[in-house]
Amino acid sequence: MRGQPGFWDVDERYVRLSEAGDPLEKLNAIVPFEVFRKPLAKALRRSDGAKGGRPPYDAVLMFKILVLQALYNLSDDQAEFQIQDRLSFMRFLGLGMAEKVPDAKTIWLFREHLAEAGAIKTLFSRFDEHLARAGYLAMGGQIVDATIVAAPKQRNTEDEKAAIKAGEVPEAWKDKPAKLGQKDRDARWTVKFSKAKPAAEGKAQHIDIAVPAFGYKNHASIDRRHGFIRGWSATSAAAWDGAQLANVLDRSNTGSKVWADTAYRSAKNEAWLDENGYVSDIHRKKPKGRAMSERTSRANGRRSKVRSAVEHVFARQKGPMKLFIRTIGIVRAEVKIGMANLAYNLTRFVWHQGRGVPA
Repeated sequence: MRGQPGFWDVDERYVRLSEAGDPLEKLNAIVPFEVFRKPLAKALRRSDGAKGGRPPYDAVLMFKILVLQALYNLSDDQAEFQIQDRLSFMRFLGLGMAEKVPDAKTIWLFREHLAEAGAIKTLFSRFDEHLARAGYLAMGGQIVDATIVAAPKQRNTEDEKAAIKAGEVPEAWKDKPAKLGQKDRDARWTVKFSKAKPAAEGKAQHIDIAVPAFGYKNHASIDRRHGFIRGWSATSAAAWDGAQLANVLDRSNTGSKVWADTAYRSAKNEAWLDENGYVSDIHRKKPKGRAMSERTSRANGRRSKVRSAVEHVFARQKGPMKLFIRTIGIVRAEVKIGMANLAYNLTRFVWHQGRGVPA
């Protein structure tokens, strides 16, 4: 039976992890996480100046734990266990074998403080500033889209649903604070459509299938040149995509064109884009009761080739990152969605830097 691992045993394991291409080692080497220290310190500063108690964990270390959670879809309990268990996580965080690992409650409390301070937008903007300094200016126009982010389904009665939609607390919950604390009154049901092949022969190539979904939406815009998320917002899943257009567009983009699907085309949005110096290249809708003209169809096809780039962002978040909202309420959901967007940008920055020069 082997004894406890020695220093050289652990060191050899780290060498083998590096040789295998540990992605977290690359992330640590390329991303200057210290750029987040000042905005984190500002968000976490005690307003009353109170002192005493156990010294807190380093803010950048805790922030990097949130990055791990976003990249690997980890709950607070899972994050605590995985940090204890995985050498790659410990090295990413700069923790030695004998050092204490933040527990699930500490991770939860750190994220709560960021949520209360409304800090996630500031942290996101801070890294966007770093991207600009590194040569990755927002260029080429921008592509806008939204995706549903699932949350645990709520099993409510019709009366409870009606009260929630009216912005009220259902009567049955008012004297049950424990139950109320576990009910998400901000997430909503919606219907999303997916393509499927028809069962019968001789019909259209694909038909739309309506699928109910519950949760939130991640509305985002990416710059066409580099593919970084430049603007975003979080809403309930029932929110209309087009209403978020002005909230997600990045005014620093050097290009004026805006690409989006038909959900964003409206007289109001077209007028707003024109008034603010943007050029709309948003998909055109099929005329009611008439076939779409060949010219419009070709134009939409051209737009789709550009617009498809934003789908790669959401595919990564829903695929490898497995983005899912475990928290309760829009404020916490915004932190989770914001961290997913920021984590995506971190990994894309590593990819660009691996190519040697700004793309």
